[in-house]
Amino acid sequence: MRCILEKLKQLFERNKEWAAKIKKEDPDFFTKLSKKQEPEILWIGCSDSRVPANQVIDLPPGEVFVHRNIANLVVHTDLNCLSVVQYAVEVLQVKYIIVCGHYGCGGVKAAMDEHDHGLIDNWLRHIRDVHRFNADKLKGLSHNEELNRMCELNVIEQVNNVCSTTIVQDAWKQGQALSVYGLIYSPEEGQLQDLDTCISSIEEFEDFK
Repeated sequence: MRCILEKLKQLFERNKEWAAKIKKEDPDFFTKLSKKQEPEILWIGCSDSRVPANQVIDLPPGEVFVHRNIANLVVHTDLNCLSVVQYAVEVLQVKYIIVCGHYGCGGVKAAMDEHDHGLIDNWLRHIRDVHRFNADKLKGLSHNEELNRMCELNVIEQVNNVCSTTIVQDAWKQGQALSVYGLIYSPEEGQLQDLDTCISSIEEFEDFK
């Protein structure tokens, strides 16, 4: 218990230092932030602690609406994810949805091995499907090359899933300005890479599929 309290104490101290630093730079920052949120970006990323959305794209609080889960999946039965997408698109009127994966993803790695991981195997099944759909693109690759390519292909599949939702489809039908992007992040270099998957309309999505 003492160990837990010490850790919490450190967190509170760091929070105070952070808030004080922000207020010093902009005394009205938190007052303005508390009144409304108007992010233009919905970020769908991995839960991996090495890929924090705001820090990766260097944006302050209030600029990015975030949903994260194991291996940045967008599953059509996941009401948590779909609720986030709906709120972002219909209420916040975001202009950009970014699906961001990362190289060395533990979820993708686990989906590619033959071990039993327990409950999470139900979730990883979606990644195994991506592997099965793209088997021809993975032939002849080394293990590391296959892992990296799978991380990219998984992002592309999730972009497809985002664009397939009734939420995004309806937004496009109503003429809402909304673009969906697929990005991959390298924890080793701290750099983002565009996977050339910008989709901004039903017509573009039909060509993408």
